[in-house]
Amino acid sequence: MLDKLESLENKYEELSELIADPKVMDDQSRWQQYVKSHSELSEVVTVYREYKKVLSELEDVRQMLKDKLDNEMREMAELEEEELENKKEKLENNLKVLLLPKDPNDDKNVIMEIRAGTGGEEAALFGSDLFRMYTRFAELKGWRTEIMDAHYTDIGGVKEIIFLIEGKGAFSQLKFESGVHRVQRVPTTESGGRIHTSAATVAVLPEAEEVEVDINPNELRIDVFCSTGPGGQSVNTTQSAVRITHIPTGIVVSCQDEKSQHKNKDKAMRVLRARLLDQAQQEQQQQMASARKSQVGSGDRSERIRTYNFPQNRVTDHRIGLTLHRLQEVLMGNLQEVVDALITTDQAERLQQVD
Repeated sequence: MLDKLESLENKYEELSELIADPKVMDDQSRWQQYVKSHSELSEVVTVYREYKKVLSELEDVRQMLKDKLDNEMREMAELEEEELENKKEKLENNLKVLLLPKDPNDDKNVIMEIRAGTGGEEAALFGSDLFRMYTRFAELKGWRTEIMDAHYTDIGGVKEIIFLIEGKGAFSQLKFESGVHRVQRVPTTESGGRIHTSAATVAVLPEAEEVEVDINPNELRIDVFCSTGPGGQSVNTTQSAVRITHIPTGIVVSCQDEKSQHKNKDKAMRVLRARLLDQAQQEQQQQMASARKSQVGSGDRSERIRTYNFPQNRVTDHRIGLTLHRLQEVLMGNLQEVVDALITTDQAERLQQVD
């Protein structure tokens, strides 16, 4: 590990010189590439330098303890040695996490899809609650959200909603949200006061760059039609809605949220690219016989991952056994504690496999 860290520090110093070189600055494309690489190494190098400083201080204290010291000085030195040992251990664990292979999608924007599952109108209302939860979480993080396509019910639920979350590290924070989310509560449509169980599915896709997915225009069928509202009624008379079918895979994407056909087509293409990239990555993972099937990161969207229980004011993530009795706070977008717990568990599992 130390050899690798030393190599990364040398690379970091080399990049520091390159980005300060006026000749390199003249080539903006190369300069930006170096700046990006320099930024990516910054955290691990900072922690490594702190680690080396602690090792040096620890060595000094141990040398001191070999000398003849009075009781008070020895006691102070032993206390400092213990503190430095604890600091060293924490920094070592931090460095191990930082050296784990990084998910290439982590810094990407997210295209999130929420669909009502079992439970009829109540499931659609719950889908609307999940959409609000994620958009408020994004707002708290300073990220931008944009609806790509949506199909609503007459009383405000969502049968299906596809939306973009744009912000640095969005995928790294939200990638473990894919799966079946279950709600237990008395629906507003229930007159007898009985608790119902409904569900909605969430899919989290990294937004794909155009260069990452090669789409042949001849393999697309593009249809245009009038946008529709709740119940299927036409909401305008112009054919602004767009449906794109990718013939080789059968993937169909439709967008009707914008009044402009061009904008709807652009949004539909962004969703299509994300789905094609996701499909390619899923197939790649399945082909790797030794690929990990971790508790958190399996990405199985048919798996029930979380329950939102209203009578008990409880949210439970079944993958990691986390239970919070702050349901309304979570639904208001205060998801960070759940997100952090999922990321930490995933890191622990990956470290265990490395060890």
